[in-house]
Amino acid sequence: MIEKDFINDAEIWDILENAKNPEPQEIREIFAKSLEKVRLEPEETAKLLQLEDPELIEEMYSLARKIKEDVYGNRIVFFAPLYIGNKCVNNCLYCGFRKDNHLTKRRTLTMEELKEEVRILESHGHKRLILVYGEHPDYDADFMVKTIETVYNTKFGRGEIRRVNINAAPMTVEDYKKLKEIGIGTFQIFQETYHHKTYERLHPKGTLKHDYLWRLYGLDRAMEAGIDDVGIGALFGLYDWKFEVMGLLYHTIHLEETFGGIGPHTISFPRLEPALNTPYVENSSYKVSDEDFKKLVAIIRLSVPYTGMILTARESPEIRREVIPLGVSQIDAGSRIGIGGYKEAERGYIPEKEQFHLGDIRSLDEVIREICEMGCIPSFCTAGYRAGRTGDHFMALAKPGFVHKFCMPNAILTFKEYLLDYASPETRKVGEIAINKELEKFERTDPERKQLILNKLALIEEGQRDVYV
Repeated sequence: MIEKDFINDAEIWDILENAKNPEPQEIREIFAKSLEKVRLEPEETAKLLQLEDPELIEEMYSLARKIKEDVYGNRIVFFAPLYIGNKCVNNCLYCGFRKDNHLTKRRTLTMEELKEEVRILESHGHKRLILVYGEHPDYDADFMVKTIETVYNTKFGRGEIRRVNINAAPMTVEDYKKLKEIGIGTFQIFQETYHHKTYERLHPKGTLKHDYLWRLYGLDRAMEAGIDDVGIGALFGLYDWKFEVMGLLYHTIHLEETFGGIGPHTISFPRLEPALNTPYVENSSYKVSDEDFKKLVAIIRLSVPYTGMILTARESPEIRREVIPLGVSQIDAGSRIGIGGYKEAERGYIPEKEQFHLGDIRSLDEVIREICEMGCIPSFCTAGYRAGRTGDHFMALAKPGFVHKFCMPNAILTFKEYLLDYASPETRKVGEIAINKELEKFERTDPERKQLILNKLALIEEGQRDVYV
């Protein structure tokens, strides 16, 4: 593959400059295009990024919510991160894992420790994980395969992990094939910043991560290897947030053009957070305000209507409540990001956050209850992946807005499992109300679908698990 740099910094800034002071009619035409589930062009996204009219911004927020619900329904998918090891050969100035940070205690979970972490997560009700690794020779593809096998083979009571996603360093095609064979879900690589000079400055020479193009094309190689669900992301706060949104869009366009219309399965937009012994974070001049954060989330939803959007527990509960309605489809909850952090949390100890600080450390049960109170359905569904609804099959459903026809029934079914097996009495009460409201919607729109769901709910109440459409 010829690796042509598809991020042109000067071009992005020219487009942003030319998009200043957009006319209301222009903005509403862009809104109408997004409503048709059509991915926006850079010039259109740039106009949204330059939008300052409060009335139009509120319209954009309402539209972002509608688009998300049209495509995915009002479900919110839950997952948990599981950090395997924090050894790292890189020296990223913003990261607590960087090799020169001697205050970070280096540790890698043994397979027995990994099993214990997984059992704890299963005991809380989790069904999907994202495994996170530092970039280090110890964490090669063979090691990852061993950890993935361990996670899938570890069961606790009625609990099991049905989907393992990966967040790790870029790999070769041959190494990605090993992960594909073992059955991984999505492979995530965040470019961190798409701005070339900033990337070069933050990732010093002599480290693996210094190679901008190797990282930029990391997901191309994953897709060449047959991993058809990939996730992109930027770390907001390293450079200008408007530029980074444009970078994410250009990355999306590149993947679509290269792989027959298959773009990213997910887009992540974490904000820079404080980390142990990492002064760069405090001194960053590109921190993203809460208001700008809300705007960028809504703009990403309008720009790439079909993609899943991940909001992490880096954010505070208050911000999560405000941002989730703006197009978010996935969140984590009950998360711990220290190595072995779930076991330590079980003992009542909140570990030192080694890579960055979390803003929301509430339990999974608490967050699920709140999501129900917000009018959404929590989902632990992994059925789409196992039924082959990935890659081009997923895009064929997502782009016209048909994903929710499968996802909402399966959200209800997996949520029912959670309520019966793990929920507190308070959460079970509000959860049953939420399920009944969804069933009432199906009664009005698709009575046959409702009866199918009721039949499968009865199977779950009889003791069956992993029941899906």
